[in-house]
Amino acid sequence: MSSKNIQRTEPGTQEELAQKEELNKKIKEQKILVDELSNLKKNRRVYTQQPNSNIFFLADKGESLSSCKSKFHK
Repeated sequence: MSSKNIQRTEPGTQEELAQKEELNKKIKEQKILVDELSNLKKNRRVYTQQPNSNIFFLADKGESLSSCKSKFHK
C-alpha cells in the first residue's frame, strides 16, 4: 500500500480560503486599475460603465483615479 497525505480541513476552512483568494484578486485588479489610470496621457479618454448594463459614459480621468484610489484604501 502506498501512503497518501490526506489533509483534513475543518468545515469552513475551504470557504475562508476561497474568500481570501477572491479578495486578493480584487486587490490586484484595483492596483492595476490605479496604475493604468495614473499612467494615461493627458489627452486620453476614460469611460465608466453604468452599473448592471453595457452602457459606458465619458468620465473625467482625475475623478476616476480618485474614485479608484478611495476604493483601494478602504
